[in-house]
Amino acid sequence: MRAMFPRLVLAAALAGSFVLAEKSAAAADSRITTGLQISPVQLSLKGLDRDLVGLGSYIVNASGDCNGCHSSHEYVDGHDPFLGQPAKIDRQHYLAGGRAFGPIISANLTPDSNGLPGGMTLRQFVGAIRYGQDPEDPKRILQVMPWPTFSHMQDRDIRAIYEYLRAIPSRGQHG
Repeated sequence: MRAMFPRLVLAAALAGSFVLAEKSAAAADSRITTGLQISPVQLSLKGLDRDLVGLGSYIVNASGDCNGCHSSHEYVDGHDPFLGQPAKIDRQHYLAGGRAFGPIISANLTPDSNGLPGGMTLRQFVGAIRYGQDPEDPKRILQVMPWPTFSHMQDRDIRAIYEYLRAIPSRGQHG
């Protein structure tokens, strides 16, 4: 009986960790599904990882509010929830930058002609998100971007945001 007790404890612990892993995977899958459902623009998934795009959309649209800063016109006229109206994102300006923060203008994050979000390579994007490096001059620190908070994001989440930005329609000029 004594020899069996440690085996039972081990079996219970393994079963418990399996259940936790399953719940964690289900939660991740739920964020992917939700992200794909809530994207306010048509996505082009050709050549992209669908799960990363979905997760990226979830982060950008459900928790990050990236469009709040990276859009000059966030909501369609008559659909501003801050005025008590039903929310409707302005797709024409979605993540296209142009919002002024004093002398600083938010960047266009939509893909450029090469399919790069905001014209940034993944390395430049990680530098901006994690270290606040201006993609045009990595020695200059981004002053408005909340990179100190985003710097704690997991690599997969940052990659997911980048993949999502590759999937959205291009809008406007890229600097």
